[in-house]
Amino acid sequence: MQSEVLHFLDPKKKEHYLDLTAGYGGHAALVLERTLEAAGSVLVDRDEMAVTQLRSKFEGSGITIMHEDYVSAALSLIRDNRTFDLVLADLGVSSPHLNMASRGFSFQQDAPLDMRMDQRQELTAEIIVNNYDKAGLTQILRTYGEEPKASQIADRIIKNRPIHSTLQLAQIVAQAWPGHSKVHPATRTFQALRIAVNDELGLLKKALPLWVDLLAPGGRLVVLSFQSLEDRIVKQFFQEVAGDRYDTELILLTKKPVVPGQTELVSNPRARSTKLRAVAKK
Repeated sequence: MQSEVLHFLDPKKKEHYLDLTAGYGGHAALVLERTLEAAGSVLVDRDEMAVTQLRSKFEGSGITIMHEDYVSAALSLIRDNRTFDLVLADLGVSSPHLNMASRGFSFQQDAPLDMRMDQRQELTAEIIVNNYDKAGLTQILRTYGEEPKASQIADRIIKNRPIHSTLQLAQIVAQAWPGHSKVHPATRTFQALRIAVNDELGLLKKALPLWVDLLAPGGRLVVLSFQSLEDRIVKQFFQEVAGDRYDTELILLTKKPVVPGQTELVSNPRARSTKLRAVAKK
């Protein structure tokens, strides 16, 4: 959704840009082409491979690159009294993560049960799958995966331990869903484990008010989410802090979420669940 991101960020010359999930720098390159102001801009990612690529891509540009999760980065920037005209958060797992079997995010290829976005952390999907009790597993699957058969799947996981690979786990989960389905029966389980490993929803709840603090007057914040749990958190927060009331500090730029057009869905089917929401600081 590059054109939509650019529309709502509306980059202008000399504006400072903060990308909280910079990945491999695709959005950053497009924004910086318009601001013509690399110095003073900051790119953040907690994935080491992404940070390595960003440093190579933007070497010598004057951009600051931070190897942090977006909460830690935001807190550090607030302590430094930084503000930005343009702030982007592109949530969720990236295509390089999904395409790289060794990272363990996908069950399309066999790989270790990893799922860490930040490979410096200790908690992996394998630790959760092989060590959490039934109540813990059921809660993760039900809360983060909205899995209707959470309890049955938790039972099957415990009975089949130890589980070390993505395909092994996917096959065990599929046993709880006999028959055919358009969506692989392990999809919700893998989403739930990934969210739990990376504390995605907890970090998002902490981060949203910090991102508002980092906006300069007139600054724009764009958030892209890829599943309903994330979008719900963003929607509720924006409703609380933006609107027509006299005491709000933000203006809502998107009354409804912006979704990909048909042309983009043809070229990028993974974008089908994307929702974009945006606000501006008064």
